[in-house]
Amino acid sequence: MRFATIMKKENTSWGKVADWYDEVVNDEDSYQKKVILPNILRIVAGAKGKKILDVACGQGFFSHEMAKLGAEVVGIDVSPELVKIARSRDAGGILERVSRSEAHKRQNTSRGEATFFSAPATDLSILGEKKFDIVISILAIQNIENISKAFKEVSHALLPKGKFVIVLNHPMFRIPKKSSWAFDETNKIQYRRVDEYLSESRAEIDMNPSRKSADEAEKKTISFHRPLQTYSKILANSGFAISRVEEWISHKESQIGPRQIAEDRSRREIPLFMCIECVKIS
Repeated sequence: MRFATIMKKENTSWGKVADWYDEVVNDEDSYQKKVILPNILRIVAGAKGKKILDVACGQGFFSHEMAKLGAEVVGIDVSPELVKIARSRDAGGILERVSRSEAHKRQNTSRGEATFFSAPATDLSILGEKKFDIVISILAIQNIENISKAFKEVSHALLPKGKFVIVLNHPMFRIPKKSSWAFDETNKIQYRRVDEYLSESRAEIDMNPSRKSADEAEKKTISFHRPLQTYSKILANSGFAISRVEEWISHKESQIGPRQIAEDRSRREIPLFMCIECVKIS
């Protein structure tokens, strides 16, 4: 699960969990690698030569993948710690344990470049008047409080008819502290319990519930729940038309046991993520 940075430095502790989050994303079995990456590459097909902006890019995982396709990528994130990690890798994912010139020699010349800046999603003035063909924001929108301002900033950064691709935790089934898995022993069904949906809410997420020290207890981030209609309305007010909605399921499978069949069935039926593709129309 991706928790990205939020708009105000004082409201986020992503810097404190930057290294941990980097390990989570780059795990070979992560949702980012197994579910989101293949789908986002399909949706952003033909990225070679395109100018792509990655809003709330985190440690640059998807920015670098776009650059591998030959795109010119700019990644923006409010966390300097995550941006530092993003800058430590070239487009091929090589750590800067060699000189930058030597790293470029190792790259395929067809690859593009990824450049990173520390800035909030609600203020992209650092980009000046630079315009982009595509903007992506992956597992980040639910961690940005003022999405109305963020969407207007994205609209300003996009070329006419440009594409805005959002991937977020599914707003109908993954509501922080208001939804959970449950099991019906009588009917042998695993289901998703949803206590609230239409009400917008704000929740602190403990990034390390198994903490062993007072310092670790401070590692919390903020997540904002909004119903789908809220995203639709704000996107429309920001000059976007929704062109595609997709729902993506987990790739994982349960271990052998009495609940295996029910758990795997629920994974196939209840999506974890939603992708919203928009086009700038005004």
